[in-house]
Amino acid sequence: MKLTCTQENFKKAINNAEHIVSKQNTLPILNNILLEAEKGFLNIIATNLEIGIKIKIGAKVEKEGSIAIPAKLLGNFSTNLIGGENIDIEVDGYNLKIKNGLTKANIKGFSSDEFPLIPQKNTDFVFGISVLKLKDIFNKIIVSVAHNDARQELSGVNVVFFADKIAFAATDGFRLSERFLMLKEFNINDNYYADFFAKNSNIIIPLNTLLELNKIISNGFENNVLVNVFIEDGQIFFELDGIKIVSRLINGKYPEYKHIMPEKYKTTIIGEKKILQNALKMASVFADGKSREVVLKIDTQAMTVFIDTISAETGENSTEVKFEAHGESQNIVFNLKYLLDGINVIATENLALLANSDSSPVALKEVLPDKKSFVDGFTYIVMPIKN
Repeated sequence: MKLTCTQENFKKAINNAEHIVSKQNTLPILNNILLEAEKGFLNIIATNLEIGIKIKIGAKVEKEGSIAIPAKLLGNFSTNLIGGENIDIEVDGYNLKIKNGLTKANIKGFSSDEFPLIPQKNTDFVFGISVLKLKDIFNKIIVSVAHNDARQELSGVNVVFFADKIAFAATDGFRLSERFLMLKEFNINDNYYADFFAKNSNIIIPLNTLLELNKIISNGFENNVLVNVFIEDGQIFFELDGIKIVSRLINGKYPEYKHIMPEKYKTTIIGEKKILQNALKMASVFADGKSREVVLKIDTQAMTVFIDTISAETGENSTEVKFEAHGESQNIVFNLKYLLDGINVIATENLALLANSDSSPVALKEVLPDKKSFVDGFTYIVMPIKN
């Protein structure tokens, strides 16, 4: 194997591939990144058997071939390269010789024969989605994914397919996030989607897969770049700009969550996100370290909301904010973290909090600039703490 490629493309590809390599691999070969030279390209491949990645970068290839190189060593080496000059790579036996300007290295590698094959897709893409929209979905949904294996299906994001939209939902049993986009907001494969939708109501994508994808799309990709999504045989494939990611899907039935999202609410407050956000951050200074309880006292007559916290260790705090309020007055106890997590992902200047009682689901919504209408497509549900 002998080739030349740009330092920029090589460093970026190695960085993205290194993230996939597991820190707890039982198979030693999985601690490596596979370098594979073919006509005109260098393929950089990594897998932990649950997620696989293949990155293709342009290269001047004099001799084709492949070799497995320890991921941590190769990652540390490429990170510290400076100067921006081209990289010359040559394999001699199981040794990888790299030259970049005045820097040279000889890295001991392994045969590529034992490196597992990355699954290949056999069907067409289901839909394409822009990097901008994908970032927005991740930002709003990932916060609610469960971080334990007690219920495997909750450790991923549920993607639900409809005739006119696609919904993304996550819950850990204490809060719920749902973000949906109408089909017109995707690049839908018209010849394939209808047939796919007729056979598949939903899929569950593992959280780790989405976290890795989010790192990649946040690493220098323009917002209008399209990510194509392929789904088949219990696997999902993502493709963008020379990068292919494959992951298993989670087997299991995702809980029906629509019934906990009320259609009507007795109390609505609308106000500036930053005001409520800052009041809750102040409350967190005084909140009890174990229960993390905060009380929202909503007075719809006075158009005020009091945010109260009491702790035997630190004392107490109360902040009054002026919000537009309608309906019944309420006193509701929340887990401060769960409430603040939902407020943090609101993308609009103003937000709405909607409630029915101190023991039923409470919703957070984004509000349009007119302060009268809600932004369609996103709801964050948080369960109050019952006294």
